Amino acid sequence: MLRTHSAFAVLLLSALVVPVLPAFPAAADAAGPGAVCDHQPVVHPTAPAGAVVVDPAVDSDLGTKTRLSPPGSTFWLAPGTHTLGTDAFGQVIPKDGDVYLGAPGAVLDGRGVNQAAFTQLAKDVVIDGLTIQNFVAPQDQGVVNHDSGEHWIVENSTVQYNRGAALMAGVRQEVRHNCLRDNGQYGMNAYRSGNGITGLIVEGNEVSGNNVDDWETRSPGCGCSGGIKFWSVNGADIRGNWVHHNHGAGLWADTNDNDFLIENNLIEDNDAEAIFYEISYNLVVRDNVIRRNTLVSGRARAARGDNFPAATIYLSEAGGEPRVPARTTLIDIYDNVFEDNWSGVTLWENADRFCNSPANTSTASCTRLVADPASCAAPGITTAPLYDDCRWKTQRVEVHDNTFAFDPAHLGCTTGLCGRMAVLSNYGTYPAWSPYKGTAVQEAITHDQGNYWFSNTYRGPWTFVAGDTSRTLTPEQWQAVPYYQDDCASFDGVTPRC
Repeated sequence: MLRTHSAFAVLLLSALVVPVLPAFPAAADAAGPGAVCDHQPVVHPTAPAGAVVVDPAVDSDLGTKTRLSPPGSTFWLAPGTHTLGTDAFGQVIPKDGDVYLGAPGAVLDGRGVNQAAFTQLAKDVVIDGLTIQNFVAPQDQGVVNHDSGEHWIVENSTVQYNRGAALMAGVRQEVRHNCLRDNGQYGMNAYRSGNGITGLIVEGNEVSGNNVDDWETRSPGCGCSGGIKFWSVNGADIRGNWVHHNHGAGLWADTNDNDFLIENNLIEDNDAEAIFYEISYNLVVRDNVIRRNTLVSGRARAARGDNFPAATIYLSEAGGEPRVPARTTLIDIYDNVFEDNWSGVTLWENADRFCNSPANTSTASCTRLVADPASCAAPGITTAPLYDDCRWKTQRVEVHDNTFAFDPAHLGCTTGLCGRMAVLSNYGTYPAWSPYKGTAVQEAITHDQGNYWFSNTYRGPWTFVAGDTSRTLTPEQWQAVPYYQDDCASFDGVTPRC
């Protein structure tokens, strides 16, 4: 069946999203658009009028200064090393509207003792120009905005060498021009219990070297590592960042995220996926340079004979959904440059993963379309609307106008398991009452869910996987019956067929 791309959806998106920022040159090697580590601007050399001056030579504890000051106070941290209390729970508890400004050389140091730097639920807190380091947050917890307060602005700061996550995130949080590097688990953990996070902005940051503690090895299958992890975030703009050399995925959205715009980033040299979008909805990925990702995890898969198509952009049970409000009704991946990554884009759907299934690793979660998760059970799940709504679908994905280039020699790839695009599922088997057994989901994701590649440019010996891992296609087979993929695509300079 021939398919046409969603021209109306593309026009709708262009009318609603923010203007595209100028893209940086694809050949830039030294630094990305958010190269801020060790290059922070001098922003607060002197204390502003009316500020509470915190001098480490005189004031022993920033937390005490905060406690004794009224809401809306501005604190200027003088140069030097600032510390908190002498036990694990020494911390700063801001009040609404508090502002913390760091002079050049102002460092807030947890000394390997304090778990968190800034905590509790104050709103409209600003942290600007500080270096925050050596805190020991437990797994899945963060150092700054530990309790996910609303509308915190964190900018021009360096948060480094901490355990756990450098930052947590709250509603309408703005994270701009920060260095988030070499933290034990994440650069940021965008998780908030309850109703989740809305209106998140992540712009112009350098996010590098995170997951120092190698959490996927310490806790296999935890899904708890990488540069930034997002959970149930509804609305996120991620632009102009340099996301690199993280030990895991660069950007990982997991469990009912929605309405993400990822644009004008340089994402490179991450051990696993550049972008991993899992059981989530409605995404635009455009005007990014994405290179040398997934080499570590891809080589490891190949070495153990695992033929699953390890991806640079991995969509797992994630798709466009018109019934979930967002700026687009698609997952739209376009105008990106991919260079020497292990592979390309993999669209995957686990036929056994759905609401109430024991195979759903997000055990407490159901899709955004089902009000009562308990209803996703036999016999109701076998008929509409539950048959469709109880399953996260990899659907309405468009991959177009991108450049995909790789050289197997650059990747150390000799097995043919690199340089692949894929759209596939497993053979459904579990649980016994599942209505998705057999090839039902394989057929749906491959032929019937609006997943479409077109107008891409390919350089290198690309192959394509469709349906399941046993079926590898040449470009000619990928474009022909019954797949009809990549019309108007160019392969190694050959004039595209349209």
